[in-house]
Amino acid sequence: MAAPETQGNPELDALDRKLLAALQADGRASHVDLAARVHLSAPQCWRRVRALEARGAIRGYAAQVPPQALGLGVVAYVGLNVAGPHFDRAREIEREIRAFEQILECHAVSGEHDYLLKVVAPDLKRLSQFLTDRLMQVRGVDDVRSMICLEEIKPAAPLPIDLG
Repeated sequence: MAAPETQGNPELDALDRKLLAALQADGRASHVDLAARVHLSAPQCWRRVRALEARGAIRGYAAQVPPQALGLGVVAYVGLNVAGPHFDRAREIEREIRAFEQILECHAVSGEHDYLLKVVAPDLKRLSQFLTDRLMQVRGVDDVRSMICLEEIKPAAPLPIDLG
């Protein structure tokens, strides 16, 4: 089930936004710590966090592990196109893409490609093998173009809470 949209959502008040900012900064903070940061009681804080989770404003909590810590020395962005006659299988292709562990992100995009993928691999040879032997074997995938990341300049960052 897709999470409800929260952009411009009047249901997100100033306290909700403060909680989201605090949780993005430290997802392991206790409700007591969060409550102190946003000036609420711990029970009120707990109820608000649960409500944010229920409304889909919080997807989940996870540790941020750098790819290198797991021996994944290559990060690539891959533009993927679907062959015209196979556009009727787009949702099936997306399901197959979701199943590949090497693909961290997949976005439907406008422009030169139909999808933009973020892919990890231990090395260039294994990236090539994945692209050739697995991804390009998905029925309907027509064209795959990869860009190798040379250096991470800015890692994934918290979302701006008050941008808008």
